Amino acid sequence: MTVKEINPHFENFLFDWDHKFYFLVGGYGSSKSYHVALKLMLKLLQEKRTALVVREVYETIRESCFSLLQEIAIELGLEGKVKFITSPMSVRFPNGSKIIFRGVDKPEKLKSINNVSLVWLEECSEIKYDGFKELLGRLRHPTMKLHMLLSTNPVSTSNWCYKYFFQDKQNKRFTLDDEELYRERTIIHNDIYYHHSTADDNLFLPQDYIEQLEDLKTHDIDLYRIARRGRFGVNGKRVLPQFVVAPHEEVMQVVNRIPYSMKRTGMDFGFVTSYNAVIRMAIDHKNKYLYLYWEYYKNGMTDDKTAEELQELKRERIKADGAEPKTIRYFKQQGFRMEAAKKFPGSRLQYTKKVKRFKKIICSDQCINSIDELKDLTYKENKQGELIEDEFNIDSHILSAIWYGLDDYEVSDLKGIGVSSKNAFSR
Repeated sequence: MTVKEINPHFENFLFDWDHKFYFLVGGYGSSKSYHVALKLMLKLLQEKRTALVVREVYETIRESCFSLLQEIAIELGLEGKVKFITSPMSVRFPNGSKIIFRGVDKPEKLKSINNVSLVWLEECSEIKYDGFKELLGRLRHPTMKLHMLLSTNPVSTSNWCYKYFFQDKQNKRFTLDDEELYRERTIIHNDIYYHHSTADDNLFLPQDYIEQLEDLKTHDIDLYRIARRGRFGVNGKRVLPQFVVAPHEEVMQVVNRIPYSMKRTGMDFGFVTSYNAVIRMAIDHKNKYLYLYWEYYKNGMTDDKTAEELQELKRERIKADGAEPKTIRYFKQQGFRMEAAKKFPGSRLQYTKKVKRFKKIICSDQCINSIDELKDLTYKENKQGELIEDEFNIDSHILSAIWYGLDDYEVSDLKGIGVSSKNAFSR
């Protein structure tokens, strides 16, 4: 009998088959892919099944999943018993089990697959969401329990993996807090087995490899987060690095001292896939601080319903999206002091630069949608990797509302007006 050493952090995962989804995320060298391959191999030796192993690009499978399974077969003493066929790639087991390999880059090859009861998506973050949905449809068998194994290094929180298995802030979909997974290391939730790992969980790694990962902290903090800590996060340059969140009571203590002339309200319009977003702001002109203290954020609302819910704002001057003159006219007819903000070629960039000039943007912790949109807002990049300064990773309705609300805020016209909040929220 062959004795196989494994990393203790993966032992429970290796023999657990009670759930449909197994989502493994971790840093470089954590051995997650190795243990997924071992788990797959042990299951197919035990039960006659057809398994599908998938990566985004078919040609990358040969030097990764295929060679890893070969390595494990040798370690288990299965040479000659388990057959590895190189063209087309497949693995055959003595009991009739088999593994087939496909790339999502050749979707026509997926449609001919039948009776697959086990799927492994290696580097699932590289696979497009449409490919994932197609694979869910391929996972079917008349009698056997179905399982899908997904392994990946963490990427951006904008990736579909994060949105599907953790939270999609734009669409208000919450499944699990990833911070909870980093603390607990393994969690079972909604028939999903979550597993987090880092290089520290791989007892077979040389120390110099871990030291190389540690060194990333000095020159590439994004890669350090991914490779060493194995955590999702924001990739790219943040639009508003000066954005901070503070307790509502503390924010209001400052806001209440700021004169009315430095209060602003902005509104962006939306309906089905976008949102009606209203933000109330206060400007500390002397210190160049912007306070966000009240928000409204809803979609699927008709103008009459929205007007009804915003009655408390009737006395305030509201600057709104000038591209919707009919909507602005309706609100005026309902007694709102609403005006169109200026829009002109290049206005997105100019408005963004204006917002960025604030030394701090301090947001009440009650403005949860503002936090969701602005905290991790990053610039889009073109094909050359250059930042596009007026395009972002999401369509931020709150940022648009801020743009419009600050439409007539000009530094040169407002010298000396404001309230001192020196050292406020400097932490």
